[in-house]
Amino acid sequence: MTGLAAALAAHLPGFLARQRWFAAKGRPVRSVAVATEIPLCTGGEPYLDLVLADVEFDDGSPVQTYQLLVGRRSETGDELEHVVIGRFDGWTAYDALWDPAVTTWLIDAVRTGVEVGGVQFVPEPDAELAEGVPGRVVGAEQSNTSVVYGDRSILKLFRRVVPGLNPDLELHRALRAVGSTQVASVQGAIEGTVGADGQTATFAMVQNFAANSAEGWAMALTSVRDLLAEADLHADEVGGDFASEAYRLGETVAVVHSELAGALGTVERDPGEIADAMLVRLGVAATEVPALAEHADAVRAAFDAVAGLDAPIPAQRVHGDLHLGQTLRTPYGWLVIDFEGEPSAPLAERVRPDSTLRDVAGMLRSFDYAAFHQLLAWQPGPNEPDAQLSWHAHQWAARNRDAFCDGYAAASGDDPRAHAVMLRAFELDKAVYEAVYETRSRPTWAPIPLASIARITTEIAREIDTEIDIDTDAGVS
Repeated sequence: MTGLAAALAAHLPGFLARQRWFAAKGRPVRSVAVATEIPLCTGGEPYLDLVLADVEFDDGSPVQTYQLLVGRRSETGDELEHVVIGRFDGWTAYDALWDPAVTTWLIDAVRTGVEVGGVQFVPEPDAELAEGVPGRVVGAEQSNTSVVYGDRSILKLFRRVVPGLNPDLELHRALRAVGSTQVASVQGAIEGTVGADGQTATFAMVQNFAANSAEGWAMALTSVRDLLAEADLHADEVGGDFASEAYRLGETVAVVHSELAGALGTVERDPGEIADAMLVRLGVAATEVPALAEHADAVRAAFDAVAGLDAPIPAQRVHGDLHLGQTLRTPYGWLVIDFEGEPSAPLAERVRPDSTLRDVAGMLRSFDYAAFHQLLAWQPGPNEPDAQLSWHAHQWAARNRDAFCDGYAAASGDDPRAHAVMLRAFELDKAVYEAVYETRSRPTWAPIPLASIARITTEIAREIDTEIDIDTDAGVS
């Protein structure tokens, strides 16, 4: 271990715990060790090292590896004080993505295609990267850190690093190869190797920056807010009605799915295998979220219905973690972003072909979240929400869920609602995951997925009862 690695290791536990992108907040950390230290800039201040830190936990769960670009200066100004890692041996070590000198060096290195210490800075063919513009950190992200360069480029540093090609880079390259206009085209990447066996890894990627864009989640929240403020109007009567945008977004997602299928092919999966994975996740979740107990049998029955399907399920590469926060509305249309998949899932699971209905279900869940998150913001606390406001939230969610499916069906020729057994199972699977996440991280939000689980299982039960009534009536002579 070098002197820098040893000095950093003493400061990293406290630094990591303060970062929004550190995914293990609240878990007891056993140790933090510098696993990799690669000098990138050594000719004078600021010095720059790519550092991979291994985090071990007291519960014996798998080690997590986090990436930092560590800058060192003998003196730092106030503008870097909030990202200081520690001071030692006459140096101040800090998160270098906040240093304009470093961000300028990074984009230049990708544009010119250099290799330093085994780290490859790789431009995409014919890509036009920003030049002569320092970067500024985007403050909204949680799991990664992005740096914007003027109105041309955005660099995303992946904070969690695992061996293998990051699916975000992989799928963006595939979509660029088929000329997709539904995503921000990839411009380049930073790649290298990790571990004793030298497996490839993705450290960062650079894309076209979608200037003058708005995030889908923020747009949806504004629409819900406008509706709740007009208690005597229906969703289609409010100026901020989102349904037309939801329709266009459905079209965009369908086109992305078609492009991914064309670029990377399709396969088939056994519905029983998909159902088994859902049942395993439900079993784990039920031990952590007691409130799931009253719904567990109904959810299990929905998953069993998937296992009972008698035909293989078409599968392909999908987004894997699709929601309104993974979309941008530009002046020219919608873009889908962040193809990493579910960050907590193993890489092998994230790159496995899946049903496109998983992405559709993720977006349908997001419309529910937008409606009822805004309702909670209006009426925080344990009291039951106002009945009229609650009715409006339900109306907004249902209207936009339908509009999204209408748009998806128009672009793909296949209405997701025609696959009710699979679609509802994917929705329930996502809601079960959300219930665990919210219970751990934001307990006041846990009622949102739990209410959705109750709604979906009630709808299924009502339809089953209706079918029984119809069969009974048909048997009466």
